[in-house]
Amino acid sequence: MLNYMTSARGLLLVALASFSAPSFAADTGHTAWMLTATALVLFMTIPGLSLFYAGLVRAKNVLSVLMQCFAITGLMSVLWFVAGYTIAFGTDGVAAGPYLGDMGNMFLANVSMDSMRNGIPETLFVMFQMTFAVITPALIVGGFAERMKFSAMLLFSSAWMLLVYAPVCHWVWGGGWLGNMGLQDFAGGTVVHITAGVAALVAAMMMGPRRGFGSTAMPPHNLTMTVTGAGMLWVGWFGFNAGSALAADNSAAMAMLVTHLSAACGSLAWMTMEWIRHGKPSVLGIVTGMVAGLGTITPASGSVGPAAAVVIGLSAGVVCYFATITLKNTLKIDDSLDVFPVHGVGGILGTVLAGVFCAPGIGILSGNGFSDGINSVGGQLYVQIFGVVVTFTFALIGSWVLLKVVDSLMGLRVDEEQETEGLDLVLHDERGYDL
Repeated sequence: MLNYMTSARGLLLVALASFSAPSFAADTGHTAWMLTATALVLFMTIPGLSLFYAGLVRAKNVLSVLMQCFAITGLMSVLWFVAGYTIAFGTDGVAAGPYLGDMGNMFLANVSMDSMRNGIPETLFVMFQMTFAVITPALIVGGFAERMKFSAMLLFSSAWMLLVYAPVCHWVWGGGWLGNMGLQDFAGGTVVHITAGVAALVAAMMMGPRRGFGSTAMPPHNLTMTVTGAGMLWVGWFGFNAGSALAADNSAAMAMLVTHLSAACGSLAWMTMEWIRHGKPSVLGIVTGMVAGLGTITPASGSVGPAAAVVIGLSAGVVCYFATITLKNTLKIDDSLDVFPVHGVGGILGTVLAGVFCAPGIGILSGNGFSDGINSVGGQLYVQIFGVVVTFTFALIGSWVLLKVVDSLMGLRVDEEQETEGLDLVLHDERGYDL
């Protein structure tokens, strides 16, 4: 009798479990972390990047930058739903073609509440990747700030995300040819930072400098706003890098640690360079160095240890500092908010250094972060450099073509009188400040 009751109770528990826990359910711990990471990456754009950029421009253009970042967030989200996701990831990232995903997921046709991807709900994977598709074109805003037409910005950003960002995303993360070659880009050194940095450089060169560049001082109008945005970027970047593990595991924890160390070292290195060269460290310098450290560790955050992260961060602070000086003072290119020397150069540096310090498999997640990685240099370094060259070239050509097309259709730049008056009033009929 006792055995019968025990068996009946066991059957009842199994039946109840079958109703309460469907077979398609994801790991709740991984899902909870990825929900958090997704929110953090969106937090990087709105409000982090928005405030960071808005504080760096002049007062007459503060709303234009905030408007651009906000509009890009909305527009890129819809375009990702329509076609961006299927171009980048298709309906099956493993079996997708080498250059583009299939078109089977237009309008997310095959994404349901029950579908899974990389061990998490596919809806969550779509949303996480959507936040990357949002922030990447938003980064480009800094290259043409204070002089591009709002309509031209919308058209260029839309075409660029679909025709430049999404294909590169597929090449590296969606089952494409660069990823299959073994390119180490954990969270976007090539996909995000090189593509955005190169696009910003091309835009700055094609549009020419702001009126008065090189002869008139153009200091940031509100560094308090910039520092606030920078702090949000620092925190949000944990979702960007640690979230790219797509799980709440050891890899995510190491990615978070190395991300923080690189940001800290990048800020201190840039501050030190300014202190040595100019006698005083600046607030603008320390926050810019922090962003350089974050951007540079991004591709390597899943394959290096803490000691390597310190080297990467220090290198970022120094290399990106001199890249900024060279671009503006020597080459006289008005990349308004230093997108290419910080993100482009940082992405290149980080992608190459990932090849120097990474180890086979999941990377050097133990030891001192140097010895194992140094032994793996060679073929991997070649793959990293090849990936940089390909991404740089594709982003350069693609951005140039798209900017040419947009310029022929509607013109890229506001006229001289409008630029002098400021984009806030000219394009949006509003002022950032009424004092």
